[in-house]
Amino acid sequence: MRRTAKATGAARAGSERKAGSSRHPNRRPDASKPDPRAPPVSDAAARLQPAGLPQTELAPGLYLVATPIGNLGDITLRALAVLQGADRIFCEDTRVTGKLLARYGISRSLAAYHDHNAEQMRPIVLTALRRGERVALVSDAGTPLVSDPGYKLVRAALAEDLPITAIPGPNAAVTALILSGLSPDAFLFAGFLPPRQAARRRALARWAAVEATLVFYESTPRLAESLADMAEVLGNREAAVARELTKLHEEARRGRLTDIAAHYRLAGPPRGEAVVVVAPPECREPDQTEVDERLRAALAELGVRQAASKLAAETGMPRGELYRRALAMRDGEK
Repeated sequence: MRRTAKATGAARAGSERKAGSSRHPNRRPDASKPDPRAPPVSDAAARLQPAGLPQTELAPGLYLVATPIGNLGDITLRALAVLQGADRIFCEDTRVTGKLLARYGISRSLAAYHDHNAEQMRPIVLTALRRGERVALVSDAGTPLVSDPGYKLVRAALAEDLPITAIPGPNAAVTALILSGLSPDAFLFAGFLPPRQAARRRALARWAAVEATLVFYESTPRLAESLADMAEVLGNREAAVARELTKLHEEARRGRLTDIAAHYRLAGPPRGEAVVVVAPPECREPDQTEVDERLRAALAELGVRQAASKLAAETGMPRGELYRRALAMRDGEK
């Protein structure tokens, strides 16, 4: 293949960049949220027009567009094409989305759509959709609606049979799950836990018997306390805490819940938000003496059938076996 002088120079420059680059997969990422300490970047330096963007005309409708969770290079070509072709873009923070658009030389009308103004903005979005406009909804980072605004908007649009489609892409929960080393065969994403301990422990108790890997979002100031509550309610299971995902200082700390809780209690809260991944319950034969004690306690408040069902849900033991034991206990005490 013949190369022009320009192409040869470009290839050489690319080779030199590659030779001098780090092997770290997340080297020199562009953060999805602006760093107030960073110096301003000129428009010319910030813009990068990717080659090969799809040129198809967008159909009218609502586009739910996933955006990077840390490294701006993770945006998909299809997402860029939708953002380029949308009539207007609704986002959590216009400053954050504005930086993403500037990075790729996209200039579009931006309006804020977040938890505090959703009731006022939802009719505006629906009116635009009724007029046949092409509207994109993005969050600051990741996939819209997943612990982010947009659910009620989608419900309202569906109620009017307005067209909706999703543009898949980055998601912190799935990224943390596949980095955790824990089983991804069945998993449950539970979002953010309540900030207060009593409510948090009640929420954890609801998931305690679920035979699946659990995934939570948590703010780092509460991380050590939440991990300790998980160990208390769920048991000292294997777990992983992932943070700064896709960025230069990405971390995935793995171990038992008590050990990870102790680490963050001593080290103090890390930067950013964290994703906590907890292994499913460990299969073990229940102690029969303990089962009998719990069954007697349940029988003091419930009937035989209800007590057996309760213990079956908590221990995983067959309900029929527990029913027979409960029946024998009740008859033996008569």
